[in-house]
Amino acid sequence: MGQYGNQPDFATRAVTATPTDTISSATKLNSAALYVGVGGDLSVIIAGTANPTLADAVVFKGIVAGSFIPVIVDYVLATDTSASEIIALY
Repeated sequence: MGQYGNQPDFATRAVTATPTDTISSATKLNSAALYVGVGGDLSVIIAGTANPTLADAVVFKGIVAGSFIPVIVDYVLATDTSASEIIALY
């Protein structure tokens, strides 16, 4: 999504992003943009963070329902996330 790396200027795939505190290849979103359907707080690890841990989390407070988040992320964390209906866009 956008001008990040070799990604197109539009999403070509969308999947539900389930918040989890497990950081592994199975939960990695591989540089996704996010859409938040139900507002609240959103805890993420920004794409490209080397050897990510929970300490690398960035919390966006008070996300409005129906918002696109203007960052590219690898993980959506459960801790500190109250937003829901999160869609990862590639």
